[in-house]
Amino acid sequence: MTNNRTDLGLKDADAGCACCATSSANESPAAESSSRVEDVLVVGMTCAHCVSSVTEELTAIDSVDSVTVDLKADGVSRVTIRSTTQVDPVAVQAAIEEAGYALAGGSA
Repeated sequence: MTNNRTDLGLKDADAGCACCATSSANESPAAESSSRVEDVLVVGMTCAHCVSSVTEELTAIDSVDSVTVDLKADGVSRVTIRSTTQVDPVAVQAAIEEAGYALAGGSA
């Protein structure tokens, strides 16, 4: 039986529980070594729709492979951006603002 999971950006990918943890066996080491990871802090996100909006805008940026969000409703949410190359911080800020939110003082 194949276990296909779709990341909705609503959980911590490094969570330790069996239902939320992602298997590193499914990721190739070559893909990880060429991947860049950047965290930004975003204010104003409160729900899954917020997560979806931010994820959609950020994944539209060239070289962005994936986006995960650690949602802190009515607080500061951590958004992790995985990309193949350095992502322009101005493009990240513009994408966050286009989704209707703001960066919380820059990168985490």
